[in-house]
Amino acid sequence: MDKRVVLAVAGSGKTQHIIDKLDVDSRALIVTYTVNNTKNLKKRILRKLGVIPKGVRVYTYFSFLMPFCVRPIIGNKVKIRGITYEDPPQYAKRTSPPHYIAKSRLLYHNRISKFMIDFDGVKEISERIEKYFDFFCIDEVQDFAANDFNLLCQLANTNVEMLLVGDYFQHTFDTSRDGTTQRSLHKDYAKYLGQLKGAGYEIDTDTLSHSYRCSPTVCQFVSDSIGIPIESHREDSVSIELIVDLVKIDEILKDDSVIKLFYSNSRKYLGWTDNWGNTKGLDDFEDICIVLNPNSFRAYTKGELHKLASPTLNKFYVACTRAKGNIYFVSQNLLDGYKR
Repeated sequence: MDKRVVLAVAGSGKTQHIIDKLDVDSRALIVTYTVNNTKNLKKRILRKLGVIPKGVRVYTYFSFLMPFCVRPIIGNKVKIRGITYEDPPQYAKRTSPPHYIAKSRLLYHNRISKFMIDFDGVKEISERIEKYFDFFCIDEVQDFAANDFNLLCQLANTNVEMLLVGDYFQHTFDTSRDGTTQRSLHKDYAKYLGQLKGAGYEIDTDTLSHSYRCSPTVCQFVSDSIGIPIESHREDSVSIELIVDLVKIDEILKDDSVIKLFYSNSRKYLGWTDNWGNTKGLDDFEDICIVLNPNSFRAYTKGELHKLASPTLNKFYVACTRAKGNIYFVSQNLLDGYKR
């Protein structure tokens, strides 16, 4: 059985690559992190097939964990009411219920995967996947962290076709965190891939290496200035410029066809705005305006964008790669007059 991790770049057709695996007779389980991604996948399946086939299930990650894994496997052995997003106790014995389950009988969200691993539930998860599905897909795999990443590694032995798809450099969220567990997972690209390869997955960095969304101009800027390699299927060119003329800035800020992307607190400003990281997965922008906060503005003017801290760098990469057209950079220090 093919067990593959496909590393995508922004706009390379990641969702389409998943949808292309499906037909009306498919028995497929697709798991992604967020509700929005789940809705998008279902919409794309409907667009292709006209229906969601009876054999296809699309789950958020925690919907997969609880109804599909925890309740059928240990629901009759351990009384569990649901999930809590509280922090678990630091000093409970690792083999004792308080390490995994709160007094309210709710499972700590960041230890559900660990609970299944520690109590020999992985084999039964694999058996359930094999019973109901022929294809198991994890979307946005770069967001899986801590114990959840460990579970993905252990599920590599499941006897069905497996596809894990994601963009390592669009890691802006974590499914969960738990102390020092896999704390440095996303700090070293080579080691990250090494763990997946060691688990039994084949690493594919070629299939989705070119973007349909971004022009060669944007891809070149991202590769050279941010240090994240990306190429384009397109051959046209666009404009990327820092806007300092106040009249031009006013035109852009009042142009409702151009989204204004802020590092944070975008709702404080007038017009069509959002935060850099929030736009991950969105594909409906032409020209965009990226607002540089003081830190990123200094990095931009010094040619040191690649030195931004990883969380900031990844969000900036997400913002830049939303553009199908031009990118306008503006200093946030010039926008006080546009606050709500």
